[in-house]
Amino acid sequence: VQLQACGGGLVQAGGSLRLSCVVSGRPITSYLMAWFRQAPGEERKFLAGITWTGNQRYYTDSVNGRFAISRDDGKNTVYLQMNSLKPEDTAVYYCALPNERYASVSRDERAYDYWGQGTEVTVSS
Repeated sequence: VQLQACGGGLVQAGGSLRLSCVVSGRPITSYLMAWFRQAPGEERKFLAGITWTGNQRYYTDSVNGRFAISRDDGKNTVYLQMNSLKPEDTAVYYCALPNERYASVSRDERAYDYWGQGTEVTVSS
């Protein structure tokens, strides 16, 4: 199973980016997916998650209302639309997939077995 994240880059504050994470080696149907991020000098932290049905989405408080996670099972891809970006959103962003068919999203990175390589987002002020 491999996860390939892309879409990062340099953007001015207030701008938008859309990250994509394409999964190969396993259909993502029936699996929840999540995004984490790691800011410079900090630990990797939960950012957003979506259940396997796509009906429930969860976000960390700092991005709620600005970011939106979605999935396209036909393309085996999960997305993260990021709007109203702030300099504090600067980080490396990782997509994650668990090996188990969990019913609810975990904010603990230990629940996830497969990780993308990370895509870097830099927001300038």
